Amino acid sequence: MHPGFSARASGRRNLAFAMLLNNPGQLTERLKPGARLLGLDVGSKTIGLALSDGTLTIASPYDTIRRRKFSTDVEILRQAIEKEGVGGLVIGLPVNMDGTEGPRCQSTRQFQKNLDQQIDLPMAFWDERLSTAAVERVLIDDADLSRKRRAEVVDKMAAAYILQGALDRIKAG
Repeated sequence: MHPGFSARASGRRNLAFAMLLNNPGQLTERLKPGARLLGLDVGSKTIGLALSDGTLTIASPYDTIRRRKFSTDVEILRQAIEKEGVGGLVIGLPVNMDGTEGPRCQSTRQFQKNLDQQIDLPMAFWDERLSTAAVERVLIDDADLSRKRRAEVVDKMAAAYILQGALDRIKAG
């Protein structure tokens, strides 16, 4: 079994591995050399995914999960984690512009708690304020993509924006 998967059948979890960390910089202390980070932009209809390189320098858009049942979403995440050698997760936290947390934050925090019961990897939140707006602006202004094409890529691009912010913070110390 991959070390990032829950040992729910035995009733025991590898608690040294799984935990919510206060900041992404703490993730590097728990990663094996060459392990990658997976960034998540959790929405009500989709989950955008982004993947770091093994040196934790560059975030790249990876995939978009069309949300169905939680168990189905987790299985898709597990497959990506195993396939790509992921050692930790960075989850975008949709904080309001004034710094308060609303219903979307509560939903994302609950998603993380549920995910923590299924996947034993260290996780950290990253403030995602304006990530989708910034990506939309780039896709409209610079890439000149149609509305349909933007809808296809915005979630994984937002996840890459979130993950890149966390990676930059990690590199800055």
